Amino acid sequence: MASAANLTGLTSLARTSSRTIIVRRSSAVASLNAASIDLSKPRAKLTHSSTSSSLRAVRSGTRRVPIRCLSDSGPSFGSRLEDSVKKTVADNPVVVYSKTWCSYSSEVKSLFNRLGVQPLVIELDELGAQGPQIQKVLERITGQHTVPNVFIGGKHIGGCTDTVKLYHKGELQSLLSEATNKKTDAQS
Repeated sequence: MASAANLTGLTSLARTSSRTIIVRRSSAVASLNAASIDLSKPRAKLTHSSTSSSLRAVRSGTRRVPIRCLSDSGPSFGSRLEDSVKKTVADNPVVVYSKTWCSYSSEVKSLFNRLGVQPLVIELDELGAQGPQIQKVLERITGQHTVPNVFIGGKHIGGCTDTVKLYHKGELQSLLSEATNKKTDAQS
């Protein structure tokens, strides 16, 4: 369970930091974006949920993602993780599974930034042991074992080369518009 007591010693982080903080306690793991914590308050209160199969460390520009606790015990962890990946892809117009050090991932994120798109970026190398597990799930779902792994409108687009190719052919913008409109219509 994530609690304010777990956040001691973090006051040196800037409130606008985009770093992801990972809190470990027992077999549960919780992650949160440092920008979502108001460090000016003496003991910031954190909300938490019980064991969940939601992804736990994501970056998404200025969007805040709720804190989730995960437990990797139990025989169905892999299927829960696969369900979580599928739900994440279905619930967000643009999702990029990435690694912070990968130049191809950086190129895709930069392209979306130039187009004014804020994808949900999941940095696999910041997820600890769960990162490789998610990458295996992605390979099982898509057949692609490399990053970036790009999804638009719930559909697998491919990696950097595929995304850039779609951009040069003029097809990426229409996919992005369609995905954004689909998400907007679903919220109405």
